[in-house]
Amino acid sequence: MGLFIEAADLRKTYRIGKLEVPALCGISFGVEKGEFVSVVGPSGSGKSTLFYLLGGLTRADSGRIVVDGDDFAQLSDAERTRMRKRKIGFVFQKFNLLPTLDARSNIAIAQDIAGTKNGDPTYFNKITELLGVAKRLHHRPSELSGGEQQRVALARALINKPAIVLADEPTGNLDSKNSKIVLGMLRQTNRDLGQTVLMITHNPGAASYADRIIHMRDGQIVSPEEDPQWAIH
Repeated sequence: MGLFIEAADLRKTYRIGKLEVPALCGISFGVEKGEFVSVVGPSGSGKSTLFYLLGGLTRADSGRIVVDGDDFAQLSDAERTRMRKRKIGFVFQKFNLLPTLDARSNIAIAQDIAGTKNGDPTYFNKITELLGVAKRLHHRPSELSGGEQQRVALARALINKPAIVLADEPTGNLDSKNSKIVLGMLRQTNRDLGQTVLMITHNPGAASYADRIIHMRDGQIVSPEEDPQWAIH
Protein backbone atom coordinates (compact mmCIF):
# COMPACT_ATOMS: atom_id res chain seq x y z
CA MET A 1 0.00 0.00 0.00
CA GLY A 2 1.37 3.43 -0.95
CA LEU A 3 1.77 6.26 1.49
CA PHE A 4 -1.28 8.47 1.96
CA ILE A 5 0.67 11.19 3.77
CA GLU A 6 4.34 11.71 3.00
CA ALA A 7 6.56 14.24 4.75
CA ALA A 8 10.17 14.56 3.63
CA ASP A 9 12.92 16.62 5.31
CA LEU A 10 10.51 19.19 6.77
CA ARG A 11 12.16 22.27 8.24
CA LYS A 12 10.55 25.27 9.90
CA THR A 13 12.15 28.12 11.84
CA TYR A 14 10.31 30.95 13.56
CA ARG A 15 11.95 34.36 13.66
CA ILE A 16 11.30 36.65 16.61
CA GLY A 17 13.21 39.86 15.99
CA LYS A 18 16.82 38.77 15.52
CA LEU A 19 16.21 35.48 17.28
CA GLU A 20 15.73 32.30 15.23
CA VAL A 21 13.87 29.43 16.90
CA PRO A 22 13.99 26.12 14.99
CA ALA A 23 10.70 24.22 15.31
CA LEU A 24 11.27 21.35 12.87
CA CYS A 25 14.73 20.11 11.95
CA GLY A 26 14.40 17.93 8.86
CA ILE A 27 11.80 15.33 9.86
CA SER A 28 10.51 12.64 7.49
CA PHE A 29 7.73 10.08 7.92
CA GLY A 30 4.77 8.50 6.12
CA VAL A 31 1.22 7.47 6.98
CA GLU A 32 -0.81 4.84 5.14
CA LYS A 33 -4.46 5.26 4.19
CA GLY A 34 -6.74 4.29 7.06
CA GLU A 35 -3.96 4.39 9.64
CA PHE A 36 -4.37 6.03 13.06
CA VAL A 37 -1.11 7.69 14.12
CA SER A 38 -0.35 9.62 17.30
CA VAL A 39 2.42 12.22 17.49
CA VAL A 40 3.67 12.67 21.04
CA GLY A 41 6.22 14.90 22.67
CA PRO A 42 6.68 17.55 25.34
CA SER A 43 5.85 21.21 24.87
CA GLY A 44 8.26 22.74 22.36
CA SER A 45 8.93 19.44 20.59
CA GLY A 46 7.53 20.71 17.28
CA LYS A 47 4.38 18.61 17.17
CA SER A 48 2.01 21.61 16.91
CA THR A 49 4.10 23.10 14.09
CA LEU A 50 3.82 19.75 12.31
CA PHE A 51 0.03 19.89 12.79
CA TYR A 52 -0.16 23.31 11.12
CA LEU A 53 2.03 22.19 8.22
CA LEU A 54 0.02 19.02 7.58
CA GLY A 55 -3.20 21.03 7.74
CA GLY A 56 -1.93 23.49 5.15
CA LEU A 57 -2.28 26.29 7.69
CA THR A 58 1.31 27.43 7.24
CA ARG A 59 4.23 26.65 4.93
CA ALA A 60 7.45 24.81 5.65
CA ASP A 61 10.72 26.62 5.01
CA SER A 62 11.86 23.58 3.06
CA GLY A 63 10.94 19.96 2.54
CA ARG A 64 7.95 18.26 0.99
CA ILE A 65 4.43 17.33 2.12
CA VAL A 66 2.11 15.23 -0.02
CA VAL A 67 -1.41 14.46 1.24
CA ASP A 68 -3.60 12.17 -0.87
CA GLY A 69 -1.66 13.13 -4.00
CA ASP A 70 -1.59 16.89 -3.35
CA ASP A 71 1.93 18.30 -3.11
CA PHE A 72 1.64 21.33 -0.82
CA ALA A 73 4.72 22.98 -2.35
CA GLN A 74 2.96 23.12 -5.72
CA LEU A 75 -0.24 24.72 -4.40
CA SER A 76 -1.03 28.42 -4.20
CA ASP A 77 -2.60 29.79 -1.01
CA ALA A 78 -6.04 29.66 -2.67
CA GLU A 79 -5.49 26.07 -3.79
CA ARG A 80 -4.36 25.05 -0.31
CA THR A 81 -7.52 26.61 1.13
CA ARG A 82 -9.70 24.64 -1.29
CA MET A 83 -7.77 21.45 -0.55
CA ARG A 84 -8.16 22.03 3.19
CA LYS A 85 -11.94 22.42 2.86
CA ARG A 86 -12.20 19.30 0.72
CA LYS A 87 -9.73 16.87 2.25
CA ILE A 88 -8.99 17.76 5.88
CA GLY A 89 -11.15 17.65 9.00
CA PHE A 90 -9.86 19.41 12.10
CA VAL A 91 -10.51 18.64 15.77
CA PHE A 92 -9.00 20.98 18.35
CA GLN A 93 -8.65 21.05 22.13
CA LYS A 94 -11.14 23.91 22.18
CA PHE A 95 -14.48 22.78 20.80
CA ASN A 96 -14.96 25.97 18.72
CA LEU A 97 -18.74 25.56 18.55
CA LEU A 98 -20.87 28.61 17.79
CA PRO A 99 -22.89 29.30 20.97
CA THR A 100 -25.98 30.64 19.16
CA LEU A 101 -26.37 27.54 16.96
CA ASP A 102 -27.66 24.13 17.95
CA ALA A 103 -25.57 20.99 17.46
CA ARG A 104 -27.10 20.21 14.06
CA SER A 105 -26.24 23.65 12.71
CA ASN A 106 -22.74 23.53 14.20
CA ILE A 107 -22.12 20.33 12.25
CA ALA A 108 -23.78 21.59 9.07
CA ILE A 109 -21.70 24.77 9.02
CA ALA A 110 -18.76 22.68 7.81
CA GLN A 111 -20.88 21.69 4.82
CA ASP A 112 -21.71 25.33 4.13
CA ILE A 113 -18.03 26.28 4.15
CA ALA A 114 -17.06 23.40 1.87
CA GLY A 115 -19.96 24.05 -0.50
CA THR A 116 -21.63 20.72 0.25
CA LYS A 117 -24.70 22.08 2.05
CA ASN A 118 -26.97 19.54 0.37
CA GLY A 119 -24.78 16.64 1.39
CA ASP A 120 -25.79 13.05 2.02
CA PRO A 121 -28.44 13.07 4.81
CA THR A 122 -27.94 9.34 5.34
CA TYR A 123 -24.27 9.93 6.12
CA PHE A 124 -25.18 12.81 8.45
CA ASN A 125 -27.46 10.45 10.37
CA LYS A 126 -24.81 7.71 10.39
CA ILE A 127 -22.13 10.02 11.82
CA THR A 128 -24.34 11.52 14.52
CA GLU A 129 -25.60 8.07 15.54
CA LEU A 130 -22.07 6.67 15.59
CA LEU A 131 -20.88 9.52 17.81
CA GLY A 132 -23.89 9.35 20.11
CA VAL A 133 -25.19 12.88 19.50
CA ALA A 134 -28.22 12.12 17.29
CA LYS A 135 -30.61 12.85 20.16
CA ARG A 136 -28.82 16.09 21.09
CA LEU A 137 -28.90 17.85 17.73
CA HIS A 138 -31.40 20.52 18.80
CA HIS A 139 -29.39 21.54 21.85
CA ARG A 140 -27.00 24.49 21.94
CA PRO A 141 -23.42 24.05 23.22
CA SER A 142 -24.31 25.48 26.64
CA GLU A 143 -26.80 22.63 27.04
CA LEU A 144 -24.23 19.93 26.22
CA SER A 145 -21.56 18.34 28.39
CA GLY A 146 -17.90 18.78 27.48
CA GLY A 147 -17.80 15.28 26.05
CA GLU A 148 -20.90 15.91 23.95
CA GLN A 149 -19.47 19.18 22.65
CA GLN A 150 -16.28 17.44 21.53
CA ARG A 151 -18.30 14.70 19.84
CA VAL A 152 -20.26 17.38 17.96
CA ALA A 153 -16.91 18.91 16.96
CA LEU A 154 -15.76 15.48 15.77
CA ALA A 155 -18.96 15.06 13.74
CA ARG A 156 -18.28 18.46 12.16
CA ALA A 157 -14.77 17.30 11.23
CA LEU A 158 -16.10 14.09 9.64
CA ILE A 159 -19.22 15.35 7.88
CA ASN A 160 -17.52 16.18 4.56
CA LYS A 161 -15.81 12.77 4.41
CA PRO A 162 -12.30 14.26 4.58
CA ALA A 163 -9.28 12.29 3.45
CA ILE A 164 -7.65 12.87 6.83
CA VAL A 165 -8.67 13.98 10.30
CA LEU A 166 -6.10 16.06 12.19
CA ALA A 167 -6.77 16.14 15.93
CA ASP A 168 -4.78 18.49 18.17
CA GLU A 169 -5.08 17.49 21.85
CA PRO A 170 -8.75 16.48 21.35
CA THR A 171 -9.18 15.48 25.00
CA GLY A 172 -7.22 18.35 26.53
CA ASN A 173 -10.34 19.99 28.00
CA LEU A 174 -12.07 16.78 29.08
CA ASP A 175 -12.11 14.72 32.27
CA SER A 176 -10.84 11.14 32.17
CA LYS A 177 -14.29 9.60 31.62
CA ASN A 178 -15.17 11.80 28.64
CA SER A 179 -11.61 11.52 27.30
CA LYS A 180 -12.02 7.75 27.05
CA ILE A 181 -15.40 8.14 25.34
CA VAL A 182 -14.10 10.61 22.73
CA LEU A 183 -10.92 8.63 22.05
CA GLY A 184 -12.92 5.43 21.73
CA MET A 185 -15.22 7.08 19.21
CA LEU A 186 -12.29 8.54 17.27
CA ARG A 187 -10.85 5.03 17.13
CA GLN A 188 -14.24 3.63 16.08
CA THR A 189 -14.66 6.12 13.23
CA ASN A 190 -11.16 5.21 12.08
CA ARG A 191 -12.10 1.53 11.96
CA ASP A 192 -15.70 1.76 10.75
CA LEU A 193 -15.21 4.52 8.17
CA GLY A 194 -11.61 3.77 7.18
CA GLN A 195 -10.71 7.28 8.30
CA THR A 196 -7.04 8.28 8.32
CA VAL A 197 -6.31 9.99 11.65
CA LEU A 198 -3.26 11.88 12.87
CA MET A 199 -3.54 12.97 16.50
CA ILE A 200 -1.23 15.34 18.35
CA THR A 201 -1.04 14.67 22.09
CA HIS A 202 1.24 14.87 25.10
CA ASN A 203 -0.74 12.13 26.86
CA PRO A 204 0.63 8.56 26.59
CA GLY A 205 -2.79 7.16 27.51
CA ALA A 206 -4.45 8.99 24.62
CA ALA A 207 -1.63 8.02 22.26
CA SER A 208 -2.17 4.33 23.04
CA TYR A 209 -5.42 4.36 21.04
CA ALA A 210 -3.41 4.72 17.82
CA ASP A 211 -1.96 2.04 15.55
CA ARG A 212 1.44 3.70 15.72
CA ILE A 213 3.16 6.39 17.76
CA ILE A 214 5.67 8.95 16.49
CA HIS A 215 7.83 10.51 19.20
CA MET A 216 9.15 14.06 18.80
CA ARG A 217 11.71 16.04 20.75
CA ASP A 218 13.46 19.32 19.88
CA GLY A 219 12.01 19.38 16.37
CA GLN A 220 13.12 15.86 15.51
CA ILE A 221 11.62 12.37 15.45
CA VAL A 222 13.24 10.24 18.14
CA SER A 223 12.97 6.73 19.53
CA PRO A 224 10.72 6.12 22.57
CA GLU A 225 13.86 5.68 24.68
CA GLU A 226 14.90 9.24 23.80
CA ASP A 227 11.56 10.69 24.94
CA PRO A 228 11.98 11.36 28.69
CA GLN A 229 8.26 12.02 29.19
CA TRP A 230 7.42 8.65 27.66
CA ALA A 231 10.04 6.82 29.68
CA ILE A 232 8.19 7.81 32.88
CA HIS A 233 5.11 5.81 31.84
